[in-house]
Amino acid sequence: MTRYARITGTGSSLPPQRLTNADMVTMLAPRGVETSDDWIVERTGIRARHFVADGVYASDLAAEACLQAMDAAGVAKGEIDLIIVATSTPDMVFPSTASILQHKLGIAGCPAFDVQAVCSGFIYALTVADALIRSGSARKALVVGTEIFSRLLDFNDRTTCVLFGDGAGAVVLEASDVPGILATDIHADGKHTGILCVPGHVSGGRILGDPLLKMDGQAVFKLAVGVLEETARTVLAKAGRSTEDIDWLIPHQANIRIMHSTARKLKLPLDKLVVTVDQHGNTSAASIPLALDHAVRGGMVKPGDTLMLEGVGGGFTWGSALLDF
Repeated sequence: MTRYARITGTGSSLPPQRLTNADMVTMLAPRGVETSDDWIVERTGIRARHFVADGVYASDLAAEACLQAMDAAGVAKGEIDLIIVATSTPDMVFPSTASILQHKLGIAGCPAFDVQAVCSGFIYALTVADALIRSGSARKALVVGTEIFSRLLDFNDRTTCVLFGDGAGAVVLEASDVPGILATDIHADGKHTGILCVPGHVSGGRILGDPLLKMDGQAVFKLAVGVLEETARTVLAKAGRSTEDIDWLIPHQANIRIMHSTARKLKLPLDKLVVTVDQHGNTSAASIPLALDHAVRGGMVKPGDTLMLEGVGGGFTWGSALLDF
């Protein structure tokens, strides 16, 4: 009997502090940084984002999202036998945020590890979990994207500090004899490292380099539009499906113009596009599972729907997953 992996539950977590574009304008003004609601919305589609409070970590957001996902799936903590966390903002250098999350959930013994592929991280983590379930190495997995990008932002740079937010999204992935994840496709090209990065690190107790986010927005936009169409068509071909089979496109929520462009290139109507970037901003590895949970709990995504998930991020990394929900 062929073994597949299916998503059986979703969950998400957003910090209580919600900042509108107007709030950002007020916050940035004393720094002499000029921006406006119109400027942000026109270029990105973002209207609000959430920031964590001091003392809150990526594992805290992840734990809340996981508990929601397990409750939705009807899965007990003792049944989880794999935890994969996608994050670029770990709680500490080591151990992994997945290990810390495992303890906070009251789980012990199963493998737990992080995946670092920035905004494509959830697609990478889903791909790894799918392979482990198909191979028989796991039966019920937690796959999580969790980020606290507010701590990486340069609030003197209006081109980046208004784009990102904090949050987490999670799914329970279970072994099944009914197809769920139909195909995945992941890539990276390190020659583009410089267009989106945080070029700092810790050495001898000091920060070397610059620990704040740097981005060449035009270069990222140009590259993203091309690779997202390419990976979407590749994963459809792997699954033997066509664009007509897609009920919902759930892309990484970075920029509404990139999202609309991708939908148009795939000849998908915009009413098949799940959009949360307006309320969450870019939450990196958390954005796809956050958008998925939003669509499921909002009654948009229903059992039997075919979903295209796709992401692109620093690295440069990109990838997609096609699944029957």
